Amino acid sequence: MKKRIKRLWAGDLPLAEAVWEYAVWYGVLLNFATSVLFLAFMVNQAGPVMLFLVFLLPIPYNLLVVVAVWRSAGRYQGPRKWADLARFGTVIWMIALTAA
Repeated sequence: MKKRIKRLWAGDLPLAEAVWEYAVWYGVLLNFATSVLFLAFMVNQAGPVMLFLVFLLPIPYNLLVVVAVWRSAGRYQGPRKWADLARFGTVIWMIALTAA
């Protein structure tokens, strides 16, 4: 697992894998889970500090994925437009997931 995360961080994974598996699939799962957790804490009237901490939970992963996709896009051998689209799309996707 550590080795895989190191490869992801370094941008050594194929661009499609970094985007579709890590940014989209795992990103949605993690951000959905933390949203459910946030709502559970709200329903149970957790304090604002705890709510803020739960809100921040997915941010390290989201940053990891943005850096990983950015680096993978830099190594992508295909048409430049796909690398640029992956970079732009992942940044927008992670902002949307974090804000939701």
